[in-house]
Amino acid sequence: MRKPPIKTGRQVQFKNDESRKKLSYIDKMKVKIDSPMGRRQYSKRLGCIEPVFGNITVNKGMNKLTLRGQTKVNAQWQLYCLVHNIEKLQNRLH
Repeated sequence: MRKPPIKTGRQVQFKNDESRKKLSYIDKMKVKIDSPMGRRQYSKRLGCIEPVFGNITVNKGMNKLTLRGQTKVNAQWQLYCLVHNIEKLQNRLH
């Protein structure tokens, strides 16, 4: 060998302890949804939550949050919800 091989990085080892074997949040949610109580609650979601998001994003065209920062985004989302609720009130009155 004229030139030694170029090292690409250092080797590291991680201990395989119990803290790494904990369930992730996604796995915990899967367990909750697969339970009988979770299935009942999740089946109700389609009828009460999803149409609201669909109406706000598709029908109203409010599919992007244009502001940055948690407080500004929260205020903008509340305005979107306010528009949705005002339209619901208008439809019930007529």
